Amino acid sequence: MNDIRSQDAPGRPARAAALDLLAAALSRRAGLDEGLAHPALKALSPRDRAFARALVMATLRRLGPIDSALQAKLQKPPPERVVNLLRLGAAQLFVLQTPAHAAVDATVDLAASDNATRPFKNLVNAVLRGLTREPPELGDPDLLAPSWLHARWRAAYGEAEARAIAAQIAEEPATDLTLKDPAAAAELAAGLEAEVLPGGSLRTALKGEVSAWPGFAEGLWWVQDASAAIPARLFGIEAGQSALDLCAAPGGKTLQLAAMGARTTAVDKSPGRVKRVSENLARTGLSAEVVVADAAQWADRRRFDAVLLDAPCSATGTFRRHPDVLWAAKPGDIASLAALQSRLLDAAGRRVKAGGRLVYCVCSLEPEEGQPQVDAFLARTPEFELEPIAPGEAGAPEASLTEQGTLRILPHHRAGGTDGFFIARLRRKADMPQGAP
Repeated sequence: MNDIRSQDAPGRPARAAALDLLAAALSRRAGLDEGLAHPALKALSPRDRAFARALVMATLRRLGPIDSALQAKLQKPPPERVVNLLRLGAAQLFVLQTPAHAAVDATVDLAASDNATRPFKNLVNAVLRGLTREPPELGDPDLLAPSWLHARWRAAYGEAEARAIAAQIAEEPATDLTLKDPAAAAELAAGLEAEVLPGGSLRTALKGEVSAWPGFAEGLWWVQDASAAIPARLFGIEAGQSALDLCAAPGGKTLQLAAMGARTTAVDKSPGRVKRVSENLARTGLSAEVVVADAAQWADRRRFDAVLLDAPCSATGTFRRHPDVLWAAKPGDIASLAALQSRLLDAAGRRVKAGGRLVYCVCSLEPEEGQPQVDAFLARTPEFELEPIAPGEAGAPEASLTEQGTLRILPHHRAGGTDGFFIARLRRKADMPQGAP
């Protein structure tokens, strides 16, 4: 994003695309991803496309403080599209640091270009010029997350931890990479201007098209947050063992298991997302069986040495790269997702061989999706026991280890930030009878 800071705003098509992209991001889960894949955005020049994405991400990362500043200037709320125009204008002014005349004029021009927003162009002009005279403070952690989520984090982790979590929302993250061959870490780190993290992930500050970075075309690595790389490492896979990755797309953990030498099967119910798994396997030259099926109802009767369940969840732990999840989430989502996670855990458990391991994880900060799920599963499934994770094992931050021996990774537990995760490792007792899968 640094290459567009302090420059005059690109043309109207880029700003119009940003307006549509912001509306999509705030309207529904996965709206940002859908918007980024829209043909209208892809039709823009690379510079305009980069600007539209950077502007929306800057807006989302500071949406709470921006809205607080706008509310102080508005006597009554205008239509949502006008609010989004103001949000984008404020982000240009105070995050991207676009010169004031360019940011204000460009936003007013965009308002004037649409019949629905044209009557509000003077309001847009007045509010943004008012903000330039009284610049808002956009870094208050208490405002960076939706109030209901911040309250949940306070209740779960305490005031100081909640503020530390929220402070990460405003930070643009570096990119983490998982290597096909961990032995190549030092060589690849030099070419990618990266540091080697505990566990073997690389963290690079490179920007721009990932496909142009050294080693991408050769399939030597894939993008995967350092936290997301931990679950697969916890199996201690030996070459030739069988591994099952449930809810596998987009496939980072499948690639890890295959690279470790496991005979890997990846299951996901979305044909479009399964296609991404296959594409990633092809690029890296790795092999895995890829199946389109609902993990809870998959009819296959095989059992595996290692079963990984990265369950569907609220995804609040991924806000560093997906800040829209915070604003598209609803309180009711957590309870409904917890019920789904319970069903999937039962299905995953039936797939584990005697003596085999089950790793359950969610990229969520919400307590209901973590330890209580594991406790309930163990209570109703006596053939499993918790296998505690050791301090620092698999590159996990030591601060993330819980008293129970599970991991509750918070975004500030790693210098420079990391995705929030809950991870637990379970083992099926070798001396317990097994029913049908």
